[in-house]
Amino acid sequence: MNIIKGNIASPLGFSADGLHAGFKKKKLDFGWIVSEVPANVAGVFTTNKVIAAPLKLTKNSIEKSGKMQAIVVNSGIANSCTGKQGEKDAFKMQQLAANKLQIQPEYVGVASTGVIGKVMPMSILKNGFSKLVKNGNADDFAKAILTTDTHTKTCVVNEVFGNDTVTMAGVAKGSGMIHPNLATMLAFITCDTNISSQTLQQALKDVVEVTFNQITVDGDTSTNDMVLVMSNGCTNNNEIKKDSEDYYKFKQMLLYIMTDLAKSIARDGEGASKLIEVTVKGAKESSAARMIAKSVVGSSLVKTAIFGEDPNWGRIIAAAGYAKTYFDINQVDIFIGRIPVLIRSSPVKYDKEEIQEIMSAEEISIQLDLHQGNYEGQAWGCDLSYDYVKINALYTT
Repeated sequence: MNIIKGNIASPLGFSADGLHAGFKKKKLDFGWIVSEVPANVAGVFTTNKVIAAPLKLTKNSIEKSGKMQAIVVNSGIANSCTGKQGEKDAFKMQQLAANKLQIQPEYVGVASTGVIGKVMPMSILKNGFSKLVKNGNADDFAKAILTTDTHTKTCVVNEVFGNDTVTMAGVAKGSGMIHPNLATMLAFITCDTNISSQTLQQALKDVVEVTFNQITVDGDTSTNDMVLVMSNGCTNNNEIKKDSEDYYKFKQMLLYIMTDLAKSIARDGEGASKLIEVTVKGAKESSAARMIAKSVVGSSLVKTAIFGEDPNWGRIIAAAGYAKTYFDINQVDIFIGRIPVLIRSSPVKYDKEEIQEIMSAEEISIQLDLHQGNYEGQAWGCDLSYDYVKINALYTT
């Protein structure tokens, strides 16, 4: 597998555009991804009981046809908790895109992100559609979907399948309200391989569990979370069948893209200054390892300790202890970076200057070894800073 430079339109048969429509004051806020032909599609959506209108519509469209040819996205207004009007507005957004592209409405996915409770301004929406072009600036799509993010999040890879080179690209947005399962995040992945919607859905479901569902910034789960994967078959390779060698290679591509995007989201958490990566090994089950890792990285006390560059391992073991899974609390090793701070659940003396150097880095790794089995899991998050409070105290003002 090769990591290459590119954008969401790098796979064969895809194009994209992004622009300023007026949902936000100045920044880009409207865009789409378009495939030359209807693509097979898979999706996963928010676990929040409050589900935004665009998600309902997109999910229904996927269930109806299993195909998608375009995804249209606005940022600045979430179109969530807007009642029947919100549903009508999401449908209108889908219709306007379908009319402009001259495709079936159910082949259009719609997504919105931003402030909850505001009605979609139709004049701004129509203005956006009047300016969107099929083969626009694909790099601008990654900018148009952002809200409080500080930078774009893009990853592109390719891999050889027989005589064919398959390309996969992903973009994401997410900075706050990040907590599994999923997060305040939108992620869109394009690919030009030949794979059925059913096989694609299984691959996405498996990979989401160990990537996007393993990130947390602030413990809040959004109403608008969505991950969509479109694969249009334009490479004309032999169909990738489930459980084949090619399927494993395809899943590795998907895993790389989604891990990279997940870590980028965690690193870009609102007000964050440090990325935290927690690895738990020696567990009896992979699900238990992931659960403990997520518990540690999601602890507000761990996050604030990391922000303060305090190697407070007591907060780490406490957060592991309230994870909803069993392990022997008397057999745990904890390392912060390369330095052991707890061995078999007993404190270890360490060099304060050496550990302070580790704590001052922009990426902090924490490892726990349970000595219970052969499974491991990871989770990612960020520190909790003063700036997080400032950003969210003033979000709608």
